[in-house]
Amino acid sequence: MDIFYPIKLFADFATYSVFSIPEKSHLGDAVNFFIYDSIKIIILLMVIIFAVSIIRSFLSPERIRRILAHKRGYFGNVLAACIGIVTPFCSCSAVPLFLGFVEAGVPLGVTFSFLVASPMINEVAVVLLLGMFGWKIALIYIVSGLVISIISGIALGKFRVERLLEDFVLNNMAAAAREVPRMSWKDRIDYARGYTFDILKKVWIYVLVGIGVGAWIHGYVPTDFLARYAGAGTWYAVPVAVLVGIPLYSNAAGVIPLVSALTEKGVALGTALAFMMAVTALSLPEFVILKRVMKVRLLLIYAGVVGAGIIFTGYLFNIIMR
Repeated sequence: MDIFYPIKLFADFATYSVFSIPEKSHLGDAVNFFIYDSIKIIILLMVIIFAVSIIRSFLSPERIRRILAHKRGYFGNVLAACIGIVTPFCSCSAVPLFLGFVEAGVPLGVTFSFLVASPMINEVAVVLLLGMFGWKIALIYIVSGLVISIISGIALGKFRVERLLEDFVLNNMAAAAREVPRMSWKDRIDYARGYTFDILKKVWIYVLVGIGVGAWIHGYVPTDFLARYAGAGTWYAVPVAVLVGIPLYSNAAGVIPLVSALTEKGVALGTALAFMMAVTALSLPEFVILKRVMKVRLLLIYAGVVGAGIIFTGYLFNIIMR
């Protein structure tokens, strides 16, 4: 039995009985979609973010630096990408984390694997994909993001791009390692509870807006309209989706509900996911922040490698899901 079936019953009751909206109408389909997905996603967010927060309580930036600073070769890239999944990364933390990793002696290629994985694969994205597409798509998303992160870090490491960092980064020495305060399980639970509600306060509006737009698409956009221009058979759809996503600034909470609605209307899943990955991993605001520690050439190399990985993943999903 579908564990979300009670939510579906409530959405049907609220839409067709409480609001008295006719069934199989455009408005009824849109409102039903909005109520069902809003409740389901909020519940999933609360449960999974709480669990991820418990894991995160064991990982401070200083501890991560110490671990990765001693990992050489490709294993370091794999480990860095995995840590990136459960570690927050956004514009506000990009510069100090990047600086800290480099100054602590973490190989630059390993640092880039973390840099790519952290925004591209996050708990909100996994929750939303799990709720809207099921565990198989969520798992493929995680694996594809890890592969992009690992290969991107290895490729950038091979380019030996250290000389393309800003001079002050290379001149800074790592600060003395700070002891990580020990936390009891009560402290970890309190932290996880506080972090969960803090995240919900920050993303709930994006979730509702994203689902709202998705609900409108679900109810009113003709089924074949978007498929005509962005279906799996349209060869240019994936790179165009990536280019369109770069200038935008959003997070997974605002983008993935659109991915769900677009795919339902015929947009190829790989195209929609490529758009989402470009928005979360190649956004212009992050480039502006990272410009403080990287020279323009390195930023362009970084964007090119990651963009190529996203495009490849988009085509791969389109082939798999045919």
